[in-house]
Amino acid sequence: MTDVQRIEIELTEDAPGESARVEIEYCTQCRWLPRAAWLAQELLTTFEAELTELALKPGTGGVFTVRVGDEVVWDRREQGFPEPTAVKKAVRDRVAPGKSLGHSER
Repeated sequence: MTDVQRIEIELTEDAPGESARVEIEYCTQCRWLPRAAWLAQELLTTFEAELTELALKPGTGGVFTVRVGDEVVWDRREQGFPEPTAVKKAVRDRVAPGKSLGHSER
């Protein structure tokens, strides 16, 4: 196995999810920035080594959506406001499937 092949295999094994970018879109009209920022802090603290980016995206019309890459993992309109544990589990399943969430999983 050449060095190039070895590097490609290691990168594939280290990156189980396709994207480590999380986006939280929140409604500015509803003044949900503090809620989005708090959730962002929770995710960044839990996945500090796994996430490459976390973006807060201003929106309107009552939106509060969490995406990992292009996949919606939480939508307030369908699921209500999320508890941090539920979002952490959804994010973990996509970016770090083997990671324990500690007491949050009990």
